[in-house]
Amino acid sequence: MRRTFLLLCWLATDIALFIAAYAIAYFVRVGFIVSTDFPLDKYLQTALIVAPFWIGTMLELGIFRLTRIQSSRKNLTHILFSCVLASALFTLTYYFLHNNFFSRLLLVYAGLLNLGLTLVWHIAFDSWQRKVLRKNPAAYPVLIVGLNREAESLIELLEEKQSPFKPVAILDGQGTSKTDIRGVPVLGKLNKLEEVIQKLKPSHLIQCSNLEHTINLMSVCRQHKMTYLLLPSVLGAVEGYGEQIEGKSFIKADHESW
Repeated sequence: MRRTFLLLCWLATDIALFIAAYAIAYFVRVGFIVSTDFPLDKYLQTALIVAPFWIGTMLELGIFRLTRIQSSRKNLTHILFSCVLASALFTLTYYFLHNNFFSRLLLVYAGLLNLGLTLVWHIAFDSWQRKVLRKNPAAYPVLIVGLNREAESLIELLEEKQSPFKPVAILDGQGTSKTDIRGVPVLGKLNKLEEVIQKLKPSHLIQCSNLEHTINLMSVCRQHKMTYLLLPSVLGAVEGYGEQIEGKSFIKADHESW
């Protein structure tokens, strides 16, 4: 429910900002008057028509994924592409609807305002929604399996970045004397796996070691409809491919594809 509410708010505010950007561009270019040669109502009508297509493009590119880093280079590039595409679509839509062209400078103003407002809002929204998603109970609770330096580094990264993926428990195949890592409790060995899953209901399981238990862990994730993630270092592999979480790569097996 929380994730749905956040997504709907995000979509609604983006549509409002898109129309606002084009409206501001109109008044900056035309002046704070309503021109009879270039009616404001027809102009805003076109913006309303184009806005859903702009939103659809960003949805298709994955920009509205709640777990995505909005300030990442990939995301910024996708937003830029979407705004350029929206400007082109706006021009074509206005021409076909009203059989008329308008100032190219106005289109530049609208495109730049749309890009600027979208970037600022998405980065601000990302910062806010991360806090909301991490509130108890977390929207994306994560169970860490295997306690080593890689696991500790991962937990520190997720906590420092205030990631939507919130570690809620750690299990280790060999056992450990440590009781917690950065406030994340160590709950024992893997014999408690089913008990911990039933109690905490994690959405993701991240395996950081204990390679011999991989098949069993994947089977448990399939059974409980959890997303399984494996650090490439467990296999002795290099980073740089697979699912990305806070800039770190994982090998992913999603329960929906099983």
